[in-house]
Amino acid sequence: MEKYISLAHGDGGELSHQLIKDVFIEAFGDGNAALFDAAAITMTTHRIAVTTDSFVIKPIFFPGGSIGKLAIAGTVNDLAVSGANPAFLTCGFVIEEGFPISDLKRIVTDMADEAKKTGVTIVAGDTKVVERGSADGVYINTTGIGIYEDTRGCSLEFEEGDAIIVSGTIGDHGIAVLAARGELGITVPINSDCASLNKMLSEVLRSTDGVRIMRDPTRGGIATTLVEIAEDFHLTMKINELDLPIREEVHGVCDILGFDPLFLANEGKAIIVVADREKEKEKVIDILREFPEGRDAAVIGSIIGKGKGQLLLETPLGSKRLLTRLSGTMFPRIC
Repeated sequence: MEKYISLAHGDGGELSHQLIKDVFIEAFGDGNAALFDAAAITMTTHRIAVTTDSFVIKPIFFPGGSIGKLAIAGTVNDLAVSGANPAFLTCGFVIEEGFPISDLKRIVTDMADEAKKTGVTIVAGDTKVVERGSADGVYINTTGIGIYEDTRGCSLEFEEGDAIIVSGTIGDHGIAVLAARGELGITVPINSDCASLNKMLSEVLRSTDGVRIMRDPTRGGIATTLVEIAEDFHLTMKINELDLPIREEVHGVCDILGFDPLFLANEGKAIIVVADREKEKEKVIDILREFPEGRDAAVIGSIIGKGKGQLLLETPLGSKRLLTRLSGTMFPRIC
């Protein structure tokens, strides 16, 4: 097999066949599915969740993950925060001519490993090759299908006093990727938080009945995600700066370079709004902390009113400032 991707790998001929057989089927398994133009799957429910996402991160390998792991975890998490059990996934690759096949094998191996951890099955895919210079190595597009099972879901019935929980430290992914690019000018010993959260969030829904909504705060960070929730459901939400779980390394970079951790990307965190009754928020925190991905979970604020659709940040001095969506782009190609 050739060592690099050539345009012939995308023409549907012998090299295409070898690429699919030796790279994708080798990693993902189920060669019978490749015999047809569509995957035949069986589901035991009439209610499903469907999501699609594209991944264009630079660099494609970074501390704590790769574009392959990210493609699985990002898709799985979108389904999980919607209350669905991730079941099936498709993936499409756009590969640049000259891309090392060894790197492609590493990417799909990361995908296969993460899929195995989550229990999701990769059932279909596609590969396109573009001319050298037309893409930046490799892009991946995914579609995920999740099944709503007979478990408690998100009620969307918000009340004043509902607690806002984040499942762990914020901004890890953004700083890890920037460090991998060599753009910080300093060495930062931190890994991306890239991880699939479906098992942890499924346990939260199974064991509690006060969850209002869950969201996946990726691009734009937790501030942008909370602003979206506040505006969509006409809520006034307040978060406390002193309660935000932030690693010292992330704090240090932000202080030196002027970044705001509230707007840094995350790839392994969930925001959960939960009722403040019958110790529901304590139950959620306890469950999250039973999982490695949730050991730094914290209550960071609450819903303080309805009608306005705004997010407030309470500072250590006790003053409050209005937070808005991230304007423009802080870091390109972060996810």
